[in-house]
Amino acid sequence: MHVFRSARQSDLAEIIRLLADDDLGSMREVVSDPVDIRYLAAFAAIEADPNQLLAVATDETDRVVGCLQLSFLPGLSRTGMWRGQIESVRIAKGHRGSGLGSQFIEWAIARCAERGCGLVQLTSDKTRGDSIRFYERLGFVTSHKGLKRNL
Repeated sequence: MHVFRSARQSDLAEIIRLLADDDLGSMREVVSDPVDIRYLAAFAAIEADPNQLLAVATDETDRVVGCLQLSFLPGLSRTGMWRGQIESVRIAKGHRGSGLGSQFIEWAIARCAERGCGLVQLTSDKTRGDSIRFYERLGFVTSHKGLKRNL
């Protein structure tokens, strides 16, 4: 039985391990004990913002086995429609293929609907073909081309 809930600061070390547990993440994240202070500052900012939700999936022992971040974005286009943005989705390797990822995404979509969002969007790195196929199976469509610029 998995539980989906808001992340706690005490979950940060496990969340960071999940974020770092692939080729891309291992180059971007800093796994350390204690947790790098930049993560603590980011967590405080997310927790203080009512339009942000950092969530975790836990197993029956309350161990973090998944994470994602939801951002609720107001906008003027589409007659002032709110959007839900899903980011930083990770499922622990031992739980992939179990249906947990699908359940977690559907849980996140339901949170967006509760907030009045008319659209849910996400991005996935082009090199993550398995992830893209996973999202497509859940009904997401590649309707736009995303662009990023590092600062």
